[in-house]
Amino acid sequence: MTEPPLAEDFDPSASSLSGEVAPEIMAELLSVRGSIDNIDATLVYLLAERFKATQRVGYLKARYKLPAADPDREAAQIARLRRLAEEAHLDPAFAEKFLNFIISEVIRHHQAISNEHNGGTSRNAEQDESAGV
Repeated sequence: MTEPPLAEDFDPSASSLSGEVAPEIMAELLSVRGSIDNIDATLVYLLAERFKATQRVGYLKARYKLPAADPDREAAQIARLRRLAEEAHLDPAFAEKFLNFIISEVIRHHQAISNEHNGGTSRNAEQDESAGV
């Protein structure tokens, strides 16, 4: 099995367009892509912080045997994110898909924490199952 490349091994100038477009166009592309690379790195670190916070929630839920899923909270988060996306001129459907993916991962993590601490028992195991956990 090959090891994934390290972040420091990233080549920001990697492109299949090199040599096919004028140097000034390539320079402009690389400049904009540099901004994208910085934003991507920020997103990764923000997601890591978010998952640290949700892990704390998961431990609280496990301690008090609460369900991994909280449909009312999730619906409120999605509605809020859709509004924020509209304000930011981002496709709300995309924002919702993105948050749904994050929520599904969080629920999966919460269920794993519950399994580790309680053998998977929560106050509402059926709710966890209906949420796809």
